[in-house]
Amino acid sequence: MIVVTGATGNIGRTLAPLLAAAGEDVAAVSRGLRPAEPAGAEPVGVEPVGGESTGAEHAGADEGVRRARAAGRVRHVQADVGDATTLRPVLDGADALFVLLGGELNSHGESPHALPAAAADAGVKRIVLLSSQGSATRPDAPSHTRLRAFEAAVRAAGPDFTILRPGAFASNAFAWAESVRTRRTVHAPFGDVALPVIDPADIAEVAAAALREGGHAGRTYELTGPEAISPREQVAVLSAALGEEVAFAELTREEARARMTHFMPEEVADGTLDILGAPLPSEQRVSPDVRDVLGRPARPFAQWVARNLPAFR
Repeated sequence: MIVVTGATGNIGRTLAPLLAAAGEDVAAVSRGLRPAEPAGAEPVGVEPVGGESTGAEHAGADEGVRRARAAGRVRHVQADVGDATTLRPVLDGADALFVLLGGELNSHGESPHALPAAAADAGVKRIVLLSSQGSATRPDAPSHTRLRAFEAAVRAAGPDFTILRPGAFASNAFAWAESVRTRRTVHAPFGDVALPVIDPADIAEVAAAALREGGHAGRTYELTGPEAISPREQVAVLSAALGEEVAFAELTREEARARMTHFMPEEVADGTLDILGAPLPSEQRVSPDVRDVLGRPARPFAQWVARNLPAFR
């Protein structure tokens, strides 16, 4: 059995059916009472760079979710990744664990050692941790202190581990969905600063490989898209896909921060804006790791848009 935390998020709702389709039994963990929703749900908010939030993602996974549930391989479990005691019963009998931290755990919460230790005590043999590219590129940034601590805890816990460090998510564009639908306008900062945004579906596929296959123990993968693309260029892709012009209205850093701090800790918002506005060369570099793990290139932003276009219509 494989335990997937963050099961209602962009990655988890794709990862669970991928694992089930491969013949794995999955305990899909979330704090809510409902099972992972089909991917057509309306998204909310912006994700930290390299972070994760709940929201619509990967419409193609919808049928996979239904098939997996019909086959009885995905079992929803209510538990809190921020409270290892709630996860201990779920971990009993599990072979592998996918760890995704909620946004609030990036700034506070119980000891980072609690969950890896609980997994080790339960006999879990493999842990895959979703971290962030910024944990390596900005080692002194307060916004990534907790993620670095979780990385260290996973390395020290005992089970085999793999660490995933994605850069900016393509699905951050979901934050524009309402204004695109209602006003055909996008409001975003740093319009001409390009980053190689990663499709969460690619992260899910890399995670599935690391959870199921050999050869990934002790590895750290940096996950990016196939090319750097700026917010203004992303809006152009949206416009072309919709067949209608979408205007771009640039926010100042202060305006963007005011919006972001409604749903993420201040230090995480500041760290995210630092990367979005003044990325280091290493943060604009295209990593080969998706290709190396999956044997194919990472999906471009245009492919993510085509799959999720109904959210913007």
